Amino acid sequence: MIEFYNTHKEAFIYVCIVIGVVLVLRFLTKLLHNRLEKLALKKYPNEDPKTIHLTKRILNALWIVLGIMAFAFIFIDEEHRKAATSNFFLVLYLGIIAVLTLVIASFVQIWFTRNIQRKKEQEQDATSYKFLRYVVIVGVYFIGILMAILAFPSLRHIGQTVLSGAGVVAVIAGVASQEALANLIGGFFIVSFKPFKIGDIIKVDVMVGTVTDITLRHTIIRDYENKMIVIPNAIINKEKLINYDLGERKCCQWIEIGISYDSDINLAKYILREECENHPYLIDNRSELDKYNNEKKVKVRVIGLNDSAVTLRAWAWANNFEEAFVMKCDLYESIKKRFNKEGVEIPFPHRTLVFKEKEPQVT
Repeated sequence: MIEFYNTHKEAFIYVCIVIGVVLVLRFLTKLLHNRLEKLALKKYPNEDPKTIHLTKRILNALWIVLGIMAFAFIFIDEEHRKAATSNFFLVLYLGIIAVLTLVIASFVQIWFTRNIQRKKEQEQDATSYKFLRYVVIVGVYFIGILMAILAFPSLRHIGQTVLSGAGVVAVIAGVASQEALANLIGGFFIVSFKPFKIGDIIKVDVMVGTVTDITLRHTIIRDYENKMIVIPNAIINKEKLINYDLGERKCCQWIEIGISYDSDINLAKYILREECENHPYLIDNRSELDKYNNEKKVKVRVIGLNDSAVTLRAWAWANNFEEAFVMKCDLYESIKKRFNKEGVEIPFPHRTLVFKEKEPQVT
């Protein structure tokens, strides 16, 4: 036993040193983790320091992998030692790049999240912050991947090409499709010119909902069935849209209904106006001149003489789109009940069939 120890004494000492270094590194990692976790919980007690925990796990795994690689040097001859040393430092470099990329991306995420929350508390628009968060995080991971690529000699020319000014455009244009680039540029246009922002109620084609997020690729709208509608930015930039929250939020709601030709038009107009004026969501949108001239709060006019109905329209104003929609639904119900009570007929399509008698055949 003693003879075996004397023969491999240097190897035993080397193994003990490697184990000691790994244990020391893991101990220092734990101390750093506990210190950072304590500071984070003290400053932000309601947030879970996930980044700190993940960084600790990555570093501990890195130390173990490097320790195993260091053990392997015992069994490697001088001929292959240089390559093994190169691989050892390569793994160390990639581990450090991974940790730095993760930490920077996480801090960027946390910084943007807190600023977005602060903007919301101050009732300010946070659309630009939400969009820039995606841009910066993608940029951080992009640079991290490039730095990792530069560690491999066979791929180094790719990284250098991408890092060059013209190479960035060439690589992006070559890798990304035209549609993806159009969505990306569309997202920048939306954030820059702000036809709408997060929290606005918009109508695109027949889809109406609240904008919940604007990403690099698409815009997400939550409709009134609580469904999430994902619209690519390139499409939403081409479509004509209605923004109910752009500028003044007051909304004019048309209340259209048809009555039969035999019904009393004046009575129907009176019922429409009275039901609209009695609704709690109706607002007075008359100017001072209109009030001076005794204009009605709700205008009701005949707008069409159709095949089987006289179409009436009332112009009713509400504070916003949501109240206007609720008001429209309530008014259709109350007007229908009043029409039934007052004897105003709402027609439905009629079809007249004419039967011709068959002439007798002459024999």
